[in-house]
Amino acid sequence: MSPFSLMQTLGHQQVVFCHDEAVGLKAIIAIHDTTLGPALGGVRFWAYASEEEALVDVLRLSRGMTYKAAVSGLNLGGGKAVIIGNPLQIKSEALLRRFGQFVESLGGRYITAEDMGVSVRDMEYIRMETAYVTGLPEEMGGSGDPSPVTAYGVYLGMKAAWKKLTGTDALKGVKVLVQGLGKVGMALVENLHKESAVIYATDLSAAQLERAQAQYNIHPVSPDAWYAHPVDILAPCARGGILNQDTIPHLRCAVIAGSANNQLADEKADSYRLADRGILYAPDFLINAGGLINVYTELEGYSRPRALARTEYIYEATLRVFSTAEQRGVSPHEAAMQLAEERIRAISTLRTRTSQLNLSLSIA
Repeated sequence: MSPFSLMQTLGHQQVVFCHDEAVGLKAIIAIHDTTLGPALGGVRFWAYASEEEALVDVLRLSRGMTYKAAVSGLNLGGGKAVIIGNPLQIKSEALLRRFGQFVESLGGRYITAEDMGVSVRDMEYIRMETAYVTGLPEEMGGSGDPSPVTAYGVYLGMKAAWKKLTGTDALKGVKVLVQGLGKVGMALVENLHKESAVIYATDLSAAQLERAQAQYNIHPVSPDAWYAHPVDILAPCARGGILNQDTIPHLRCAVIAGSANNQLADEKADSYRLADRGILYAPDFLINAGGLINVYTELEGYSRPRALARTEYIYEATLRVFSTAEQRGVSPHEAAMQLAEERIRAISTLRTRTSQLNLSLSIA
């Protein structure tokens, strides 16, 4: 499918291809929707197998940011960026600053932030070339690492899902498997440990598993066919697409609630495959919105207590999505998307009417 066909299918407003051979930069910035506000989303630095894979990823991720912001009640649009290449090999100050210049050229339509392969220090370099940056270090007035807030939101979404299924949101003794022990996954493990959940975990890094075992007494699970391990709750916290026609038949859990973006390989088909198996799915773009809420709070003058308080809305919003799904006879994923789209349409209509009213008053 051509880039324009993909944009049309997913509803994007703008895609910018950024290239500077001198510094090794190949990047794509995707702006999905700016109805509610400027498009905000992190920049991901990844060694994609192909440029086509990078394009599909940034389009899906940016679209997810639109829904994430809308369903979370934020006045933001959806955007995302990817830098193509191995960050361990090609990342440099010059490359990051050149990317910042491309962000600046968009005049605020897109605000960038930290994502996979990009550090808080990297954001400082980008900030040297553009003001449209969030996720800056605390000493620069920023929010620092958003991972703890993201993990807190996932934890609350998980508790809401467990309440919907069992009538209680207490996770003591509940068996939870966390796939991926990056910053968010490890912070989620910490939250679960505090509530005395029985924690299983898997990661490609043996060192990360050993660390989690030493700190939180987790039970290590092999990265091979981890999704078939019998648990109450499965928490995917690595890359997307792991819930698909091949893995879903082997799942042995009651709830899925994790931080990974785009967990469903085929959004509609896989959401109903889970429903058909009786597995309650907490939509990823809703419960992992804590990171977005965190950097949104930074735009106002950062306060961690305020960011955490706003993130607590995820619990209520997740229960609302489950209720809407039941009422409309759709999957929770579709219900969350419908609620997001309804908010976008409502605000768009409101702004159109306001503009018409102001025009009428100016003519009169």
